[in-house]
Amino acid sequence: MNIRFTTKQVEITPNIRSYCEKRLKSINKLLRPPAEVDIVLSHEKYRYKIEINLKAKGIGVVAEDESPDLMVTLGKVFDSLEKRIKKEREKVREKKRRVAREQRQLSLTGETQLGSSPEEKRIIRMNDYSLKPMTVEEAIMQLDLKRRDVFVFRREDNEKFAVIFKRRDGHYGLIEPE
Repeated sequence: MNIRFTTKQVEITPNIRSYCEKRLKSINKLLRPPAEVDIVLSHEKYRYKIEINLKAKGIGVVAEDESPDLMVTLGKVFDSLEKRIKKEREKVREKKRRVAREQRQLSLTGETQLGSSPEEKRIIRMNDYSLKPMTVEEAIMQLDLKRRDVFVFRREDNEKFAVIFKRRDGHYGLIEPE
């Protein structure tokens, strides 16, 4: 872990340096190496302001605080830093879990199409239909425009519903109820 101290109107004592290194050692257990830490200590009028920038593999966290007591401010900043690191790690874990869950669902839905899994099939509503009467040629054009495999429409000549679909051989199929 690379630690850089920057001070503005504050002198770093060995006590402050050892406290920071001790706290960062415990925080380092939560991170993947290599990690870089920038600690900025400044003193303005009656208050100490501390800012810590931490960069590690997959995580970038900034924590800052200010108060009249230097050691209290250091404690608050390191506590805040630890909380933020844990929160970032949980976000990364949840993202990985979500991706794995989606992949599992995709593989399960692939199995349900083959019929090898007893998983319940879902119904997904589609709006690929037209209530306005049209010819078969217009329906084929709508099918191609919407880039769908199936299109439901009303025939222009007899006002009955019909279904046009793309076949696997590249031709079109037409289903008309009697």
